[in-house]
Amino acid sequence: MRRVFFLLFAAAATVLVTLAFFTLPRSVHIEVGRLVIDTSGAAAVVLLLVLVVALYVVLRLITGIIGLPRRIRRWRRERLRLRGERAMTRAMVALAAGEAASARHESARARRALGDTPRTLLLAAQAARQAGQDDEATALYETLARHREASFLGLRGLFQQAVGRNDWEGAARLARRAEAAFPGAAWLRRERLAIALRRGAWSEALALAGPEMPRAALAAAAAAAEPDPAAALRLARRAFKDDPSLTAAALAYAERLRAAGKERAAQRALQVAWTANPHPDLAALALAPLTEPMARFRVAGVLTAGRADDAETHLLLARTALEAGLIGQARHHAEAARAHLSERRLFLLLADIAEREAEADEHGAGAAREVARTALRDAALAAPDPVWHCATCAAPLPAWRPVCPACGSLGQVVWGSPTRAATGGLLTTRQNLPPR
Repeated sequence: MRRVFFLLFAAAATVLVTLAFFTLPRSVHIEVGRLVIDTSGAAAVVLLLVLVVALYVVLRLITGIIGLPRRIRRWRRERLRLRGERAMTRAMVALAAGEAASARHESARARRALGDTPRTLLLAAQAARQAGQDDEATALYETLARHREASFLGLRGLFQQAVGRNDWEGAARLARRAEAAFPGAAWLRRERLAIALRRGAWSEALALAGPEMPRAALAAAAAAAEPDPAAALRLARRAFKDDPSLTAAALAYAERLRAAGKERAAQRALQVAWTANPHPDLAALALAPLTEPMARFRVAGVLTAGRADDAETHLLLARTALEAGLIGQARHHAEAARAHLSERRLFLLLADIAEREAEADEHGAGAAREVARTALRDAALAAPDPVWHCATCAAPLPAWRPVCPACGSLGQVVWGSPTRAATGGLLTTRQNLPPR
């Protein structure tokens, strides 16, 4: 349809031009000063067209001459741009190939051609870093960090340099600046978490940890390190609520409750923790305020009621019964524990019970002492006592830690025998930390 309308319009224009041509006057008289021109109408039209074309050509020549310097500058800029792009490509290839000297040379050429743009600065900084020129790389990264739109790139480079020289405090400051420049970067969140774990900044690590991380372990560590009692209690309560079976969380919560004067609440928390995961440290904290042996035995019975048949329960009741002079009950619980485990601590306890039996019964002292000697021989051959250790690398530790200092595993420090403990013990998430 458009083509039809165009043809009709062209035909009409042709007709109008033809009619106008035939209606031109036969002669035209033109006077310009002393110049007099007499010609036909058609010749006058042709002359007018020639004058218009000549004027157009002259104007184009004038504008071309005026715009020639600008076109030369544009041509030179394009030439420099192409030269700089080629230099950048060669520099990137050299970086990938590990040719630090060539990369620095080409990146310098790119800067001369393109100026200090974010791309040229980043490329030059990486080339300097690969060449071992740390001061030069730092200066370039700092220049890049001052760029409004590309500051994150410079801050990331400075952060990586700080990590490389084990400057964890400086790395943490740079990570916070990078977070402000580019909020929510997944890479930055992981790096900030690793730095917080390395520095022992447990509260910061807890804030950065995702739901898949062992947050109870981090909250327990943060509570232990928190100087403010109210904040520490909140963190400990959070850790205990997230994982009552985590001994460190239960201990932190009970200790903070006791410090706040809430002894009954502390004892209830320890009972819940014992039911979830019996551990000698829970008993030690529960019995710490008591000195009278019978009172300790009664409190031990209340503490362990939720796991009455557990080996740890029988061991605790046997010890406290022996302290209270209840030798028969001590023997009963020790033998009950023997049905579940055969560790050195059990046989040493049996030897102590036999010695007390020998002291209490002069007639049966000989047999009792023989039982004690047998228990000591069994202790020498028994399985080792459980210890804190890393479920990932089996490194033994003197106390619970949120992060294994040997391999950097997060939430993998468990209680038990390293040779028999399952790798899926307390927590299963591992966080790789930067090298020491």
